[in-house]
Amino acid sequence: MANTGLRRAAIVAPLRTPVGTFGGSLKDLPVEDLGATVVRAVVERSGIDPGRIDDVVFAQSYANSEVPCVGRWLALHAGLPIEVPGMQLDRRCGGGLQAIVTAAMMVQTGAADVVLAGGVESMSRIEYYSTSQRWGSRSGNAVLFDRLDRGRERSQPENRFGKISGMIETAENLADDFGITREAADEYSARSHRRAAAAWERGFFDDEVVPVSVPQRRSDPVQFSRDEGVRPDSTVESLGRLKPIIPGGVVTAGNSSQQNDAASALLVVGEDQLESLGLTPIGYLTDWAAAGCDPARMGIGPVPAVAKLAARAGTTTQDLLEAVDLVELNEAFAVQVLAVLAGWGWDDQDRVNVNGSGISLGHPIGATGVRMVTTMLHELRRRAGGTGLATMCVGGGQGVAARFETA
Repeated sequence: MANTGLRRAAIVAPLRTPVGTFGGSLKDLPVEDLGATVVRAVVERSGIDPGRIDDVVFAQSYANSEVPCVGRWLALHAGLPIEVPGMQLDRRCGGGLQAIVTAAMMVQTGAADVVLAGGVESMSRIEYYSTSQRWGSRSGNAVLFDRLDRGRERSQPENRFGKISGMIETAENLADDFGITREAADEYSARSHRRAAAAWERGFFDDEVVPVSVPQRRSDPVQFSRDEGVRPDSTVESLGRLKPIIPGGVVTAGNSSQQNDAASALLVVGEDQLESLGLTPIGYLTDWAAAGCDPARMGIGPVPAVAKLAARAGTTTQDLLEAVDLVELNEAFAVQVLAVLAGWGWDDQDRVNVNGSGISLGHPIGATGVRMVTTMLHELRRRAGGTGLATMCVGGGQGVAARFETA
């Protein structure tokens, strides 16, 4: 990267909780307890003096008034000094990656020396709500919206783009555009599960996963320590028995990302502060880009995002991809991954999601980007270093991409 006069943003102690399934082991754990678990772990693992943290930047896509301004809430709940501020941001699926990028910009420009960045989502606890009851009703029924479904339906203005029923429709559009078959989608999904299961069995996640203590009603807390959505026995045949969500379509529950609960966080530190703070970096953010795309084809977002990233670096998408050692591409849907690879004109399965991703490990929306970067940097370290690209599609029609290199 060209010398811009900005200091480099170092990544320190990236960690994540295990990912819980929708209505699974973490369904009763408040989002503040889930997030605070990983915040405390990052502070402990890094050895940072908590008083030296200048800000806490956290993503959450399905926020509510139970934990407003989640970054500040988590800082206080985790026991950080009250002088440490915090904020919340939302770029939907790309929110976690944006939290890292935002923290990096703060550090690169000297606005902060140390920022704790992360993401948290408890999709199991997303509530129902009403928009009509503030002033009451004279008669008739009251409507409660499911915030989870409503957030997908309302990802773009209907008056401009027409009605888009949700993310599944956008995935089916890509399947049509790129001629992606049901069998190809199921094969990709089965591979994701195999890779995630193999990574767990080989201990690849041991250094990045922080167990979560889950209170029980009539017994001692249970330590939740392993992603629970991985299905190692998934095959093309078993997945092929599932019905498509939209009749006649390609997308099924088996070749889509899961709905999940998890948190992930890391420190972003000015390179010139590492030695004085006694911190050891695992990598550096080198550059990033975000781009918009048709909301009805939101899954293609990584294609324009990576193209924009490549153009800024004075290269092409294909050359940029060939130059990195690993690619983390969020698995919103198997057809979305396959469409993006086709759109890139590049497909090296030895470098893409080598330890699984959203279909197998899960997609806890606001936490996913940080989880992806965490997994990628730990994998690069196991491989004795290198460079990686993390890129995501975003509901509403966006893509985000960021490059990292190991320390």
